[in-house]
Amino acid sequence: MPLIRASTDGDLPAITAIYAHHVLHGTGTFETDPPTEADMAARRADVLGKGLPYLVAEQDGQVLGFAYCNWFKPRPAYRFSAEDSIYVADAARGLGIGRQLLDALCTAAEAAGVRKLLAVIGDSANTGSTGVHRAAGFTHIGVMRSVGWKFGAWRDVVLMEKPLGPGDTTAPE
Repeated sequence: MPLIRASTDGDLPAITAIYAHHVLHGTGTFETDPPTEADMAARRADVLGKGLPYLVAEQDGQVLGFAYCNWFKPRPAYRFSAEDSIYVADAARGLGIGRQLLDALCTAAEAAGVRKLLAVIGDSANTGSTGVHRAAGFTHIGVMRSVGWKFGAWRDVVLMEKPLGPGDTTAPE
């Protein structure tokens, strides 16, 4: 069973490699050129600077995946809604690590004051991502059809959501 923990600077090479694989071989992200380690460090610093979680799954000293959330939109009215991102090393797919990361991310995001976690999933054929989100209590709220072009084909974006804590039943503090 992997350890889910807060990421560190030392995790950046593994995080960068995992994400690069998804950029080059998957449709879960619509990036087409893998970011550098410096780019990933800046992105991580941005998330942490907002007081939001950036987690890794580690087993036997090896990072097997990472997850984080960031504000859905930069405007202040969106400050209680965040978008999640989860990426698992190709060799570790199918082992339940994505679900463990997502569950831990939901808990950490709620602790950070997030009331709604949103999944903006690249490619409606990405059944692994939609399945892990559904299993974690997310509900389907829509599809934006053919909004991305990757690997020679149009790709949809699937939208899912999960309220955290009191969700929208009370005013935020």
